Amino acid sequence: MLRARDLEVIRQGSGPRVLLIHGSVVSATRTWRGQLTLAERWSLILPNRPGFGASPALTRGDFETEAPLMAELIGDGAHVVGHSYGAVIAMYAAALRPEAVRSLTISEPGCLRVAAGDALVDAQVAHGELLYELAGTLEPLEFLRSFRGGVGSTHSTPAHLSGELLDGARLLMRERPPWEAEPPLEELQRAYFPKLVISGGHSPVFEAVCDAVAGRLQSQRAVIRGRGHTIPAAGAAYNELLEDFLLESESAG
Repeated sequence: MLRARDLEVIRQGSGPRVLLIHGSVVSATRTWRGQLTLAERWSLILPNRPGFGASPALTRGDFETEAPLMAELIGDGAHVVGHSYGAVIAMYAAALRPEAVRSLTISEPGCLRVAAGDALVDAQVAHGELLYELAGTLEPLEFLRSFRGGVGSTHSTPAHLSGELLDGARLLMRERPPWEAEPPLEELQRAYFPKLVISGGHSPVFEAVCDAVAGRLQSQRAVIRGRGHTIPAAGAAYNELLEDFLLESESAG
């Protein structure tokens, strides 16, 4: 059984602890490279999810299977931050250790079915299900391009995949789809720690999902435009919002 101690975890900085959980395709350092300057004031914990970097792979990436690993990394207390698939994992992990969570920040979680009934959301889920049904007939490049186009990623996709990007695409193709998630929103709403939900202002689907999640969490809600789904890549705008929220949460705690 995989444990948190088996994962590759990059640690930088000093100060209150912040656990940053990356999403699909690319690693922790690739996802959070724009946030490394926060290490001047915060202790950053950047685990590579199973199969990424030097972390051993699971047979299949799965938000519910990975959540206990991330919950273990919360330790005696940490702010929890997640993006995309990592945001789904972050919600499950925070619900496992609510007493140790200082705050929860998530950006564009892929749990689309929380907004089921919205015509655009339902169509996006149907498109995703078809893509995964066809995964066995597609090359990793074809699958990745279709996936990134669907979520509105601003990462560039080269004409040929190799190295980390090829490995990430292959992991994506066998990952449990995030729209299957039923995150424990009621449990999280009852938890005392502050919550923040961020979207990128680029997609009616993700706006609907983030509105639904924020409404059920009774959380703060923000929009950072300019980088589509790839919200942490907004750099200074994301960092300023995140750090203000972390400081506010520290004061409240």
